[in-house]
Amino acid sequence: MDTAAVLTLLQDVAAEVINPRFRALADEQVTEKNPGDLVTVADHESEALITAALQAAYPEALVLGEEAMAADATLLDRFASADHAFTVDPVDGTKNFVNGSPDHAVMVAEVRGGEVTRGWIWQPQHEASYVAERGAGAWRNGERLTVASAGGGVPFRTARRAWVGQELGTLGALELTWACCGVDYPHLIAGDARALVYSRSMPWDHLPGSLVLTEAGGVIGQHDGSAMQPQRLAGGLVAAPDRATYDAVVAALPI
Repeated sequence: MDTAAVLTLLQDVAAEVINPRFRALADEQVTEKNPGDLVTVADHESEALITAALQAAYPEALVLGEEAMAADATLLDRFASADHAFTVDPVDGTKNFVNGSPDHAVMVAEVRGGEVTRGWIWQPQHEASYVAERGAGAWRNGERLTVASAGGGVPFRTARRAWVGQELGTLGALELTWACCGVDYPHLIAGDARALVYSRSMPWDHLPGSLVLTEAGGVIGQHDGSAMQPQRLAGGLVAAPDRATYDAVVAALPI
């Protein structure tokens, strides 16, 4: 499938099984995988449709879906050694979706030879697409993306609520992100955050946005300053619009 076809797939799936449930979920259509970790019928149906299409087009590739991994933890180990794989986040920001917030997304990333080669984010309620190809740039709704420099009054943001208010030395205090990686990364690129600090790093959450960010000119890496390893993510991540900001955040992290 070419890049445009995968984006169309995400848009069609969202139109079929996600949008009709937005602000219309019945109680029995929402469950918990773990306490506070919500999943909906839209997550399950979206992932099944996207996975089936990817497997039909790439029968040799491993497809790591968030909900599939919840049912079979060995998928993560197989993903770590796969030469060709896809990640699927069927409804990123599920809690936002359940609570009626438009800040949710459908995301897919492709990995070949240990590198993220393509990434897709579709925000159905905002009707915004973010697509990246390694070495070819990043695009929002067909327009080339370049990361913006955030002004001094723009906050640093974290996805971990326990870290909100934590001071990053002289850089300032952390504020909460938009609670959805498929929305966080585009906001960072647009200059609405000076950096993003994450305490955990699941592939389906971060691979699409990380490629969009780096192809737009930004930087992402681990808390210790080492490079992100797409198939062996561990620990926290820092995403920033430039190397100087990334280095400053890493140096200031007290966590």
